[in-house]
Amino acid sequence: MTPYLSKTAFWDVDFDSLDPELNAVFIIEKVFNYGLSSDNKATMSYYGEERIKTEIVKGAYFKKKVFRFLCVIFDLEPEAFICYIRRQSQPLHWNY
Repeated sequence: MTPYLSKTAFWDVDFDSLDPELNAVFIIEKVFNYGLSSDNKATMSYYGEERIKTEIVKGAYFKKKVFRFLCVIFDLEPEAFICYIRRQSQPLHWNY
């Protein structure tokens, strides 16, 4: 059984072609960044806390507020996330 998700977060992809197991990281990343609260609940229910905790650290991008939320909710250090490591390794052009 696949999770029922609104297509709000998936406006830019063919939602029907996504496989919830093969594309778990992508789906979780999109839902937390752009989905509705009902999508977050459905994702948590479908994958479970431990699977999400394992998969979110592989995400390529999280909005800053979402990133902080995920760190707190799942008790993770920022350094555990690939997106955090990438962000730190890319210097800014100008220091405002």
